[in-house]
Amino acid sequence: MKSIVLAEKPSVAKDYANVLECKKKGNGFFEGDKYIITWAFGHLVSLTDPDYYDRKYKEWNLEDLPIIPEKMRLKVIRQSASQFSIIRKLFERKDVDELIIATDAGREGELVARWIILLAGWKGKLKRLWISSQTHQAIKDGFRNLKNAGDYFRLFLAAVGRSEADWLIGLNVTRALTCKFDAQLSAGRVQTPTLSIIIKREEEIKVFKPVDYWEIEVDFGKYKGKWRDKANNPKIFDTDRVQSIIEKIKNKTGIVLNIHKDIKKEPPPSAYNLTDLQRDANTKLGFSAKKTLSVLQGLYERHKIATYPRTDSRHITDDMITSIPARLKAIYSEPLKKTIDELLKNKITPKKHFVDNNKVSDHHAIIPTEQKVLYDKLEIDEKKLFNLIRIRFLEVLSEPAKIENIVVVTMVNGEKIYSKKQIIIEAGWRKIISANPDDLENSSVNLNSLRKGEKERVTNTNLIKLKTSPPARYNEASLLAAMESPGKFIIDQKLKESIKNSGLGTPATRADIIEKLIKTDYIIRNGRELIPTEKGFQLMELVPDELKSPELTAKWELKLSEIENGKERKEKFISDIIESTKKMVLAVKKDERKYVAKNLTNIKCPICNKFMLKTNGKKGIILKCSDRKCGHTQDENKKRSDTSPFFKGSKSESRNNKQMINRFSDNKKKASGLSIGGLLEAALSGKK
Repeated sequence: MKSIVLAEKPSVAKDYANVLECKKKGNGFFEGDKYIITWAFGHLVSLTDPDYYDRKYKEWNLEDLPIIPEKMRLKVIRQSASQFSIIRKLFERKDVDELIIATDAGREGELVARWIILLAGWKGKLKRLWISSQTHQAIKDGFRNLKNAGDYFRLFLAAVGRSEADWLIGLNVTRALTCKFDAQLSAGRVQTPTLSIIIKREEEIKVFKPVDYWEIEVDFGKYKGKWRDKANNPKIFDTDRVQSIIEKIKNKTGIVLNIHKDIKKEPPPSAYNLTDLQRDANTKLGFSAKKTLSVLQGLYERHKIATYPRTDSRHITDDMITSIPARLKAIYSEPLKKTIDELLKNKITPKKHFVDNNKVSDHHAIIPTEQKVLYDKLEIDEKKLFNLIRIRFLEVLSEPAKIENIVVVTMVNGEKIYSKKQIIIEAGWRKIISANPDDLENSSVNLNSLRKGEKERVTNTNLIKLKTSPPARYNEASLLAAMESPGKFIIDQKLKESIKNSGLGTPATRADIIEKLIKTDYIIRNGRELIPTEKGFQLMELVPDELKSPELTAKWELKLSEIENGKERKEKFISDIIESTKKMVLAVKKDERKYVAKNLTNIKCPICNKFMLKTNGKKGIILKCSDRKCGHTQDENKKRSDTSPFFKGSKSESRNNKQMINRFSDNKKKASGLSIGGLLEAALSGKK
């Protein structure tokens, strides 16, 4: 008897086939003596559309909301139906008795596989492959140590709960907003609070009024310093006070009041998780979050030189320590050879900031694999991104830097002047990137030469005029940080803790959320800044308050983690979500405010004769009909669209053709759905 291996995508299936020696290539699968390896394309199965439950839901009407199915059902995604059919036929083969779930090791990967299993009707034995690296060795080790699939069933239940909840709230509130205000508006548990974060920052910038202030720099000839008040603040907002201080210290002789020295250890930075890498790539390389994930996926899947990308961990487990020398040898190249040689010379004993079993959940940090890196095979962007990963890996393994901080306080006629200098005693991890001591605050001479009680004459005073600055707009790096750690936007301490390890969205979805906000015209990308549009501001006024805060995600994560741990029933969670959905839809229905499109043009739609909206498209500016039921779009420079033969000819012909298409769609035979609730009772626990 053979085992079927279900991978998440074709490229991963090919890797498994190479390792497991499945050399026979079939239509949608590989086969060997022991294994049949097939694959999904991410999700092959999803929750059904509303019109499955009732045809009337094909049209968006406010009076039909909220849509609350008695039982949520599944459907095969049309674009991948042929691959689903292949998998189902493989499940029916008489020579197989075991299925190995080999999708991504995490909540979403579990959902991908289990939904296919449910809809395709697998009833045999189940095992789970759980690995974080795509190297041949990692795959071999994983298949030698397969897990009991039942151990991950509650992870699946949590994933189902999250998916059903997002369907209920996202779909109903989006339809309610769109129908109520006759505009293409959308809302969701993650995208709405993310937009709220951007808008709040923009509101802070709008009301900000710059204020002049001054700082006084004092030159003692052989060293310089800055005036500070009793609270150690260098800023002076009163012009009279500025002049008074200058008069007091100008050409006067001061005395070195105090010299404070201390040596501190500066620990290496943490290893990369996906969000940290996306932030660094945005700041240092100018990559968008989406581009970083795409390039990283290639390093993981195609080149196999980086570990699993979609991770929120900055640590590795202690059983990985023995693999570190092999990983160092794999990245061995100029100009890092000397550093790697030094690390390999001694026994490698990473500290707690890198090795911590308790801080690794589904996947460990992003680090190099044991696969030899062929740098000439990498594209330019791949080289740039991998360089960040390998440098960070070496930094993490290096010793802390030792830095001496010197603070000298010189008293001049009752006023204190502070001079600071930092000296790198031992470069430690800093030498890997050739950190320059000039990036530390420096005075012009070695303050070590000064002695307490020495008298020093003021040779010059320099008055520096400055203005207070508004808070900076979010860029992708700072927004990703806010999405990863949204606790500062939450007051309740318990909810702060619940969202601490999850954040808004997942490491894998945050990039898509940012791109979706841009695509739907809620924000624009201006250089590296993310700026909310008028449409974004209006949406935030109209959307239910509960959706605006990260608190909703925090509450969900609290419940989902309880489902994973067996402390909460999925059914109870969904029951609460249904009540929230009803309240949100009712709030939108009762809203008496208006939505006014600011991007309306004087160009009329060639289909329905209504004015068109100017909006962003994939290839530039496009025009979109303001009547959402019409839905006609065209290039800004074209008078009418020529993309579809159905909409050519007179307006009446176009309307008739459109009605014909709608009737055809309504009369298509529907695929039968499958109740998740009924099949979950069977609890795919790894047994027949």
